[in-house]
Amino acid sequence: LTTTQSVRAPRCIGAAYAGPVRSPRDLDDFISLPWRVYRGDRCWVPPLIPRQKELLDRSRHPFHRHAEVEYFLASQDGQVVGRVAAILNHRHNEFHHENIGFFGFFECVESPQVAAALLQAAGAWLKERGAVAMRGPASFSSNEEWGLLIEGFERPPTIMMSYNPRYYAGLLEGAGLAKIKDLVAWRSRLETANKTQLRRLTDRLTRSGDITVRPINMKRFNEEVKLLHELYNKAWSLNWGFVPMTEEEFFHMARQLKDLVLPDIILVGYVKGEPAGFSLSLLDYNQAFIHMNGRIGLLEIIKFLWHSRRIRFTRAVAMGVAPAYQRKGLDALLMFESFSRAMRKGITEGEISWVLEDNMRMNNTCVSLGLKVYKRYRVYERALS
Repeated sequence: LTTTQSVRAPRCIGAAYAGPVRSPRDLDDFISLPWRVYRGDRCWVPPLIPRQKELLDRSRHPFHRHAEVEYFLASQDGQVVGRVAAILNHRHNEFHHENIGFFGFFECVESPQVAAALLQAAGAWLKERGAVAMRGPASFSSNEEWGLLIEGFERPPTIMMSYNPRYYAGLLEGAGLAKIKDLVAWRSRLETANKTQLRRLTDRLTRSGDITVRPINMKRFNEEVKLLHELYNKAWSLNWGFVPMTEEEFFHMARQLKDLVLPDIILVGYVKGEPAGFSLSLLDYNQAFIHMNGRIGLLEIIKFLWHSRRIRFTRAVAMGVAPAYQRKGLDALLMFESFSRAMRKGITEGEISWVLEDNMRMNNTCVSLGLKVYKRYRVYERALS
């Protein structure tokens, strides 16, 4: 990456051309381009290069078992100036009875020409395979990084959340994409969150004995992951844009996160003894990853261990209750217990993300707790006529 980091993004003079990734060198250019785009941006968190290689590898990552993906690079005046992935997620289309394609991993210098060439190439590839519209950015789906940051550029992203330059929205909209849905991130200092009303509700729920919450047991890792996978797919089944994760995908993600989790803030909820919901929170390890520059060598591991000790921020990555058990108060109890247990671990601030802009039940709960929206992400779509 040393050479790539030392090259400034070229001025856009000639025509831009977008072609598919065909060689190992092309793939290296695809992975390393962000170091050029984000040079000097203090809020960008470099992705871990080995994880990126695994994610993009069609033979290694389980997402590719049920999807077709093509990667494109844009060149201009002999230099790589943009990238995008065209994604045909068969699992999404089967679940939603749609013929939608997706685009993701979008990175681009500030040039409408380059952006148009990238999105045209991705759209044409998807249309050839029957897609009637292109939606994104999704890298690869709503189960990973999802949406384009449009508000809240002042702070780095939290773990597993996306980030991009301010000008990306203009590039996408200039290429004919329009908003289809916004996602919001809520933030608060845990000690100042207004929990009085929630505490009264949760005290009443726990006294009844019908609803209980427990942390996961890492000694039963495989059994717990299987349970969380079942609850996740049930609880999120009615959410817009949701794609059920395969067991292989869920276990793959769980194994990647296994050494990072705090078991006390990953909770399973029960209604009359039946597993009914869950809450999954993670420390914001982006506060350590930002110092590693994408590498995992001895020096980077030392940096990770040093900065990890100082993390006092958590992100509620996912929370849900199976439809049969909703409106019984379990969601409130999960949220309250997540906050309380996090505070006992010395965590002082938290984020709940992402939440659909029209998920009024969840958004109203965040308001009642005194949380504030501090980041907003947008999902775009364009017809492929």
